[in-house]
Amino acid sequence: MDILIVLPVLIPFATSIVMLLCWSRRDIHRFLNVVGAVLLLIASLVLLNSVAHNGVHATQLGNWPAPFGISFVADLFSAIMVVIAGLTAVVGAVYSLGSMDQARERFGYYPLLHTMFMGICGAFLTGDIFNLYVWFEVLLISSFVLMALGGERAQLEGSIKYVTLNLLSSALFLSAVGILYGAVGTLNMADLAQQLSLLDQPGIVLTLAMLFLVAFGIKAAIFPLFAWLPASYHTPPIAVSAIFAGLLTKVGVYSLIRVFSLLFVQNITLTHGLILILAGLTMVTGVLGAVAQNEFRRVLAFHSISQIGYMIMGLGLFTQLALAGAIFYIMHHTVVKMNLFLVSGIVHRLRGSYELKDLGDVYKTHPWLAILFLISAFSLAGFPPLFGFWAKLMLVQAGLQAEHYVIAATALLVGLLTAFSMAKIWAEAFWKKAPTPAQPNTRNLGFMVAPVVGLTLITIAVGLVTQPFYDLMVDAANQLADPSAYIAAVQSASLALR
Repeated sequence: MDILIVLPVLIPFATSIVMLLCWSRRDIHRFLNVVGAVLLLIASLVLLNSVAHNGVHATQLGNWPAPFGISFVADLFSAIMVVIAGLTAVVGAVYSLGSMDQARERFGYYPLLHTMFMGICGAFLTGDIFNLYVWFEVLLISSFVLMALGGERAQLEGSIKYVTLNLLSSALFLSAVGILYGAVGTLNMADLAQQLSLLDQPGIVLTLAMLFLVAFGIKAAIFPLFAWLPASYHTPPIAVSAIFAGLLTKVGVYSLIRVFSLLFVQNITLTHGLILILAGLTMVTGVLGAVAQNEFRRVLAFHSISQIGYMIMGLGLFTQLALAGAIFYIMHHTVVKMNLFLVSGIVHRLRGSYELKDLGDVYKTHPWLAILFLISAFSLAGFPPLFGFWAKLMLVQAGLQAEHYVIAATALLVGLLTAFSMAKIWAEAFWKKAPTPAQPNTRNLGFMVAPVVGLTLITIAVGLVTQPFYDLMVDAANQLADPSAYIAAVQSASLALR
């Protein structure tokens, strides 16, 4: 068994188990929270390095060959997503030390957090469509509890919406898996890629594609299936909001890209053309929703919807440059959107509110925080030479090369509207005079500031030193466009057992 592939799942699992065994020791939970997150990031970086240099990794758990056994597969796309999960885990772990209240810490916040990361990494690395469903359920159950933990009225209201729509998505997902197995008799994704190409029933294949599009579309919050996200992401503690905004919807986006590049490529004109239309509508509706909001986190939540549109735009175009841009945009959005949520938490700590009308004077009293916000806001809007500029440039170039001028123009227009809504936050929260004086709470503020500084430095560094990341994204896109290496790795791992 290739231990590198399973380490990103085993580390958060072991961290959670040890925490549960030390249930009453809050100090141990806080320590293991950071240690487990750092180990996850290290393991993910080692895996990415190995995949980049040695090719796609695959292993069969339980020594059962594919398609009968459980496959774990790490290509560049999977490995990049696991690194993103590891980075999110470290940032969330450190930020939680300064922002999470003791009551939630005593009721299992940290074990739940690492159980969720276990499910996320499992979803990124599984090579079996049914086990993708299983890992989705692991991360969703953990996220349900994290969303509601604390029992505040707003949390419970948001949790009901979040749980209801995600359970609907899971039901559709499981139904699609059952129909898929009935049609081809296998659930191993490498085997499915071969069997579906031979299936002479285009109606069933198209029906399955639409079922998976709806199921994963709900989880990714694409148009018109996004209503749960702005209704829920602003309700839990800020560390939870930031982790959810940075990572959870990306699991849905990952799943869309995986199945519509590996499995459902029989009728690209129809399926990917529909995805491209949904991408444009997701961008526009999300950014218009953001412009209309007056609460810091709700503005950012609607922006999360808008930015998902850019990611699936790359899938809809389905060229190598577009896929590379989509992966790059996932990386960019995770870093920048998480950082903006974390900044909103610091502003709340200093000013006591998330309502823009109640804020002000942050630039005057804390200019360093205003600068940190501006860097991430400019990157989200696509200002050069920051991280977001290059990601949007790749997608716009891909749109122009494919002669899809409407979606390219939409991407540019949405970038301008994004800048407008970021300027609105700047004017209300940072620039204008505060309506009432505040009594800032600076307790443990250092734990909250350090991750923001780190993510800001990443935003600047990737923007200035883009070429290595660009090359990595192109290599990952090439593997998605030509999945032969993915399929061969699974077959090779299976042959080794026979």
